[in-house]
Amino acid sequence: MKPKALFLAALLAASAVQASAATVEDADGNGSYSMEEMAASYPDLTAETYAQIDADASGEVSDDELMAAMENGLVPAE
Repeated sequence: MKPKALFLAALLAASAVQASAATVEDADGNGSYSMEEMAASYPDLTAETYAQIDADASGEVSDDELMAAMENGLVPAE
């Protein structure tokens, strides 16, 4: 790939992560999303769906996990 194309791909990937982060507010500023923070943006979110989104079972959802959840239709992409 040409350097310009690589730069564009990296820019688009970064924009996608920022878009997902904008969808859910990290109220406590810890860099991940709790069930409560997720439920504020997705009121129909269930504990079962949250557990599916939290792929590493850490108890918090990372930006990558949120992005994967959007791509897999677990939460609406905005």
